[in-house]
Amino acid sequence: MPRPKKHRRIKCCPTAYYFKPRGIPMCELLENILAEDEVEAIYWADFKGFDHETGAQKMQISRPTFGRILKAARNKIADALINGKALRINQDYFKKLAEE
Repeated sequence: MPRPKKHRRIKCCPTAYYFKPRGIPMCELLENILAEDEVEAIYWADFKGFDHETGAQKMQISRPTFGRILKAARNKIADALINGKALRINQDYFKKLAEE
């Protein structure tokens, strides 16, 4: 049985949660789902331009964990772009933030 995920510090709150290729009906699309920690890692590394060490500190996780999360997120984004898949951001955590 895998270990339960640790609580991670998430600050980024995206304004859109779904991206799809233009001109392809939703019923024909496969989708990749980005977890909230993957969105946060993309935010710190690619949007803010921080290195892995600083991004890991911002998320309060280890640098190797940050690197693994970032690699998984980039892989999902690249797969969606190259193979014409939809990209969905898991909203559960962000809905809880909005309620608080």
